[in-house]
Amino acid sequence: MTLAVCPGSFDPMTLGHVDVVRRARAMFDEVVVAIAKNSAKTHLFTDAERVELAREALADINGVRVELSSGLIADFARDRGAVAIVKGLRGAADYDAEQAMALLNRHLSGIETVFIMGDPALNHVASSFVKEIASYGGRIDDLVTPNVARALKEKVK
Repeated sequence: MTLAVCPGSFDPMTLGHVDVVRRARAMFDEVVVAIAKNSAKTHLFTDAERVELAREALADINGVRVELSSGLIADFARDRGAVAIVKGLRGAADYDAEQAMALLNRHLSGIETVFIMGDPALNHVASSFVKEIASYGGRIDDLVTPNVARALKEKVK
């Protein structure tokens, strides 16, 4: 059985994230979505909220589970027996940002990073943009799953 880890802050999870996880699941027997716990970063949603929102958003994809991750993703992936770390890319800027991390994770754990190009129809979707649009009362229903849209609208009230 092949297992991959798909890490991120997912604050909140967008349809772009869901797309990458769904396609990763088509390549691996199981995908663990690792919600990064990072005390140096300020999140809109708590760790528990991000985990629950991701679980609900991904509930229809068999073979996917969501866990909170603290520490190095290389250690998290190795401890779970992952054969790959999956990262979604929207374009060259994402690749430039992720390349060094992929090489470092391979150095630390021996685990390769697999890059999945995001759906071009979702290239403009980023968690930061979604939060900003929601904060101004804009429409986000076509950028996130229904549970995330409800939670985000409530959070920014």
